[in-house]
Amino acid sequence: MPGRFPSAWIDELYSRADIVQVVSAYVPLKKNGSRYWGLCPFHHEKTPSFSVNAEQNLYYCFGCKAGGNVIQFIQEMERLTFQEAAEYLARQLHMPVPEMREDPEYEKRQSQRERLLSANREAAQWYHQQLWKPENIRLLDYLHGRGLDDGTIRKFGLGAAPDLWDALTQHLLQQGYTLEELQAAGLAVVKEHSHFDMFRNRAIFPIIDAQGKVLGFGGRAMGDVQPKYLNTSDTPVFNKRKGVYAANLLKKQRNLNRIILVEGYMDVVALVQHGVNGVVATLGTALTNEQARLLKRYAPEVWVSYDGDSAGQHAIVRALDIFEQEAIDARVLFFPDNLDPDEFIRQRGLEAFQHLRPLRSAEYLLQRAREDLDLSDNEGRMEYAKRSAKILQRVKEPVELDSYLKMLTVQTGIERDVLLMQMGVQAPAQTVKRSPYQKPGRQYRPKDEQSSAEKMLVAVMISGFAPENSIQTDDFDTPQIRRIAEELLSGKTAATILSECESDQDRQEISSLFAVDTEITAENAAFLVEQCLSTIRLQRRQKQIDALRGSLDSMEPEEKKKALAELVSLSREITSIKKTMQ
Repeated sequence: MPGRFPSAWIDELYSRADIVQVVSAYVPLKKNGSRYWGLCPFHHEKTPSFSVNAEQNLYYCFGCKAGGNVIQFIQEMERLTFQEAAEYLARQLHMPVPEMREDPEYEKRQSQRERLLSANREAAQWYHQQLWKPENIRLLDYLHGRGLDDGTIRKFGLGAAPDLWDALTQHLLQQGYTLEELQAAGLAVVKEHSHFDMFRNRAIFPIIDAQGKVLGFGGRAMGDVQPKYLNTSDTPVFNKRKGVYAANLLKKQRNLNRIILVEGYMDVVALVQHGVNGVVATLGTALTNEQARLLKRYAPEVWVSYDGDSAGQHAIVRALDIFEQEAIDARVLFFPDNLDPDEFIRQRGLEAFQHLRPLRSAEYLLQRAREDLDLSDNEGRMEYAKRSAKILQRVKEPVELDSYLKMLTVQTGIERDVLLMQMGVQAPAQTVKRSPYQKPGRQYRPKDEQSSAEKMLVAVMISGFAPENSIQTDDFDTPQIRRIAEELLSGKTAATILSECESDQDRQEISSLFAVDTEITAENAAFLVEQCLSTIRLQRRQKQIDALRGSLDSMEPEEKKKALAELVSLSREITSIKKTMQ
């Protein structure tokens, strides 16, 4: 959704953008007719089915049905929100965003942000160079001792903060950065009469976002120094509540089925080195809703794998609650023998990891619910049943719920109906039959000839070649297509309509309307319109005939006589329409 940006600014952004140029940065395209074609970046294919409409700034894949406008393409490729993608595109086009026009301080803040990101990038490069110097061999030995090879060290850009007072600060001052900038970036601590590096005698883990920007750092201390891990505090470019460690790798790992969320940087690095994809860690804080929403961009499911101690278990329960709030499927992955992920993968390898079975959220919570109870005692069984009923109230899948109820009846000896009553459910939920126009969460997908003709009319409308006033709202009967036609006739562009979609399913459905696999030109547009309108008239007449025939038996003689006359008239109209279509 456009959100805080004025619609006029979004429309101007669409008009300036060249989707062919944008998509070509990710996918090689070849022109064929009025469209450009390439291999879809959203699913694996060998024959190009991904099309780009340069005139309308739209894309659509005839294979996986992904579709949208130029901003939404950037959303998907860069894993950004709509607002972030719009800003990203605007920067590429050197187009000022609304804040720059309305807020005189915006440019100053943007300039500061760029300076701090630049300082972080320079610091990350310096830390990495320090790691290979003889005087910092202790830090390199530490990483090697944790099982990391040089390739992995370089992949994550790991580094070393020397055991010196202000080595990084002096280096960055020589590069032209000010002490105030280094303090704002969290790289230096400035006191009244002195300053020193934030990180000293630590192994360094750069925190990099999905766009490759270095936002901050995590530092692991050598020896008994506390805290063991030190993270960059919040800065104008870094908020630990909004990001995750290794987000830059998630962007490169397309079509992930799940993400594994761990606690430590070393857990991420070790799992990735051994071939496990989709691994991230929080940044020294408990999981936040912002982080959960970020992970949702990359995979439909998250496996939480925290430490097995009491603090870790409480953190898992909290994480599961947040994932439920954000409508994300979550499971819990335990490593046996109280091993953390780093230890497990190094000791037992990738194959053993692949055999681990994650627990469903409810399954894990049910196990937790019985930990302090004696199920050999009636009181314990009743308490377990009560706790379990609260947990199962949150289970949405009937099959999963049925499985847990069967298990509980065995464990507690309490009947299924009683457990359902404890949950507040008096009887199994009744299946409600819905009209195909009322399916929750998705739009009706037309399949008959009339709907196909209406879809073609929409395609002609967005082509810009439809003869003036040749298409009217009344030409559409399918509710979804009629609504889209009304919006087009009101002056909205296809790109704007797609930006206003409330769900991915809506966007997919509407994108298919805008992407019929037919070449539309100024020469054939009028013919296509007439053929579609004739098809719609033909189908309407046929439906009238079917309705009349279906009710003839219940009619009185005089009423039946009129109906038969109307049937003859409708049949003649059908014959006439068919002749015009030949």
